[in-house]
Amino acid sequence: MDKKLELLKKEIMSDSDNKKYTDEGIEPLFSAPSTAKILIIGQAPGIKAQESRIFFNDKSGVKLREWMGIDDDIFYKSGLIGVVPMDFYYPGKGKSGDLPPRKNFAPKWHEKILELMPNIELIILVGKYAQDYYLHKNKKSNLTETVFHYEEYGPLYFPIVHPSPLNFRWQNKNPWFLENVVPKLKIRVSERKKEQVKIIRLFFLFFKLGSKLKLMV
Repeated sequence: MDKKLELLKKEIMSDSDNKKYTDEGIEPLFSAPSTAKILIIGQAPGIKAQESRIFFNDKSGVKLREWMGIDDDIFYKSGLIGVVPMDFYYPGKGKSGDLPPRKNFAPKWHEKILELMPNIELIILVGKYAQDYYLHKNKKSNLTETVFHYEEYGPLYFPIVHPSPLNFRWQNKNPWFLENVVPKLKIRVSERKKEQVKIIRLFFLFFKLGSKLKLMV
């Protein structure tokens, strides 16, 4: 792990607001590779993600990767994608589902983490909490309108609905999302994926050349 990232992680864990998690041996769940070109900002980890230490490790994650047009290896192992939720800890259960992320969490930590990812070209805002925070006054009256007008927030931001199976009714009521928005999202992701693949290939090419030169000396 990068030294700056490691120090930041320790700072998060030692913060008094996160003491109850640290005392239980729970570490903050996020991913911030310095090579990332795509950043996903969602709500907060679910209990399954927190226990497995793997974000989007559920049906929502499968659907999100489908919408992005990528597989598990690209999502988790390529260094192309960062994941920075609005809270890095599972907030607990409420009457109608998981509790929302803590309001003071993103203002305290997001900027520090984003500084460690200088190559970000696309930020996918998943759901209302991320859109409210990052789009501020530019968001529309509701999530549906914001997602419908996604082009207004480019080229950096790309708002989408949460890929939870619970949102299937929303998708049925708004067929334009799968017909028009998702294909555009796949294109935006694919453009960055191609760039990353070129970089990786060049890295391995130079590595092989370096190895051959060493053998020749």
